[in-house]
Amino acid sequence: MAHARNFTSGNIPRQLLLFTLPFMASNALQVLYSTVDMVIVGKYVGTAGLSAVSQSSQILNFATMLCLGFSNAGQVLVSQAMGAGKKKEQNSIIGTLFTLILAIGAALSVLILALARPILSWINIPAEAHADALNYLFICGAGLIFTAGYNMVSAVLRGMGDSRSPFLFIGIATLVNLVLDILFTGFLGWGVAGAAYATIIGQAVSFLFSLFYLYRRRVGFGFDFKPKSFRPHRHYVGMIFSLGTPMAIQSGCINISMLFVNALINSVGLVESAAFGVGVRIDDIFNKISQGLQYAAMPMVSQNIAAKERERAVRVVYWTWLYSFLFTALIFVVYLCFGETLFRMFSDDTAVHAMADTFIAAILWMFPALAVMRGSGAFIQGIGNAKLGLVLSLLDGVVLRIGFSVLFGLVFSWGFYGFVLGYGLAAYGCAIPGAIYFLRGKWKKQETLADKM
Repeated sequence: MAHARNFTSGNIPRQLLLFTLPFMASNALQVLYSTVDMVIVGKYVGTAGLSAVSQSSQILNFATMLCLGFSNAGQVLVSQAMGAGKKKEQNSIIGTLFTLILAIGAALSVLILALARPILSWINIPAEAHADALNYLFICGAGLIFTAGYNMVSAVLRGMGDSRSPFLFIGIATLVNLVLDILFTGFLGWGVAGAAYATIIGQAVSFLFSLFYLYRRRVGFGFDFKPKSFRPHRHYVGMIFSLGTPMAIQSGCINISMLFVNALINSVGLVESAAFGVGVRIDDIFNKISQGLQYAAMPMVSQNIAAKERERAVRVVYWTWLYSFLFTALIFVVYLCFGETLFRMFSDDTAVHAMADTFIAAILWMFPALAVMRGSGAFIQGIGNAKLGLVLSLLDGVVLRIGFSVLFGLVFSWGFYGFVLGYGLAAYGCAIPGAIYFLRGKWKKQETLADKM
């Protein structure tokens, strides 16, 4: 692959910055991809449609994040195989990952189609938004295999140090989605269903293009695309599940907690439901962009750990923290200066706009924790300590996020502000223990994943 990189030598701050920028751009496009649906639906369908898309997206994100957990496991294995110079093992890992992720994506599609109605009832979605939410969930759920496939290809490329190709793939998906959203929802008047069709067609085009792109470059990619290579290798199936199951549960816990918080806010009313959906979407834009730092740092840590360059891996984390705090400070200023303007981009409802200051006042407390998590999270995943990542996510997603939301929103009777505050403060449950684990340094005595290949 022309853009693959070896990070075991060279200038760390420069490598990290240059490797991060395409990730940030890719993540920004990825959020734009899903945000386009909400903006256009908010303008053409109204508050009920906005609530339908935001609530359905949370359910779809849960399934996507499960697939992403296993994809990230494959990314770590590919990174460590590359760092250790094990090309044959790398080919086997990629082929096994291809087959597993597509099978998992297909299975999750079936589950979403079967359980859509009871899930929507469980999260207390407003009655005005129920029919549209069901349509959106059915259409996008049926095409989940394309989402899983795209994320899998991107994860493998990230593991090899290529951040440019995923940017190309998501750029294609975003362009297709934007054009079809305007056509289906705006001109043809298909409503929420039109936005769903635009989303899934964009993902399908992106995934199929990525396969064609990689097949044409299969020699440099490190995978030969021969039919026998797609046969799952028992040893690597075990490694992917061992590493990926905690990562998938980790992602699932976070999304389940989001659904729980959504259910609490949905019980308050339609305006609060729409305002939270808009606020979380805006926060997701900034969060995903900053997450580019974590995505970039993770393969850098993996390659250096596999190459026994432990002190270099440590420096990667320190530079990640520096860049992350600088970016977080910038976003803090953007929120303070343009918060309500951002809300106006998603909805014409003045009642939703009125909730902007309340959301922002609560969510800003989360920012320092997110900055810390970018470095410690990249390190924990990069060295392959998925069990610790799972424990921290259970603390964040289940114990603290749900607990704090109930405490501040219901027990203290702070309402919408309390729910959002609890949602944000839970991030410290990952940030503080993760930083302590990294700084104590006991991980230096552990065997690497590359040693087990």
